[in-house]
Amino acid sequence: MLRQVGRAIADFRMIGEGDRILLGVSGGKDSLSLLQILAHLRTYAPVRFELAVLTVDPEVPGYDPQRLKDYYDRLGLTWHYEQQPLMEQAKTHMDGDSFCAYCSRMKRGIMYRLCREHGYNVLALGQHLDDLAESLLMSLFHGGQLRTMKAHYRNQDGDVRIIRPLVYCRERQTADFARRAGLPVIPDSCPACFTRPTRREHMKALLAREEAEHSTIFSSILHALRPIMVEGELPEPGWTCRSEPSSPSD
Repeated sequence: MLRQVGRAIADFRMIGEGDRILLGVSGGKDSLSLLQILAHLRTYAPVRFELAVLTVDPEVPGYDPQRLKDYYDRLGLTWHYEQQPLMEQAKTHMDGDSFCAYCSRMKRGIMYRLCREHGYNVLALGQHLDDLAESLLMSLFHGGQLRTMKAHYRNQDGDVRIIRPLVYCRERQTADFARRAGLPVIPDSCPACFTRPTRREHMKALLAREEAEHSTIFSSILHALRPIMVEGELPEPGWTCRSEPSSPSD
């Protein structure tokens, strides 16, 4: 994963000298794995950058981020904690959207606000190659468009860059790393996420069936995704990475 993240950072020019990065950490295996990787890369990267974390508490039953607060303190990281009753708000403010989409949009707004208030110019998110592949299929099947999550882009106002350093990594890699490293993963506790199957879960199952028959399917998907993983002009690269990326199926 270190090689894959290093290559993604170089390929998509994600981090430059003096960047102040705020990493969104939900407490899941992906964001906690990315936290470990970025904290480690910071110790020897050819550019200097700051790293802080943000956890948004949607105030859903069963979600307890206390372990995350203790973990951040042990790592010696600056951390931000925001509470907002997103599920309750969705009951009156959600209009023709799924709760997951509403929650994601609201969390993103909170993250942008915190970046502006505290002077962070980069927001890091923990989506991986599986997420990008699922988004592509959802866009094709249900939206009639060729779209996926971007590896690196600017927000609409142009004052925050959003990066996804795990775009070359597989979900099973973060799951294995989180388990082996004993990371303080908070299980998914959102009632809206497990009361009924979602379109994303259907896409995940479809891809799993295809990969069982064709082991290189994610390598092919990554090759197809590259042209649509960026938008707009990217900043000059902060560092280069000479090693070739590992296969996304590793």
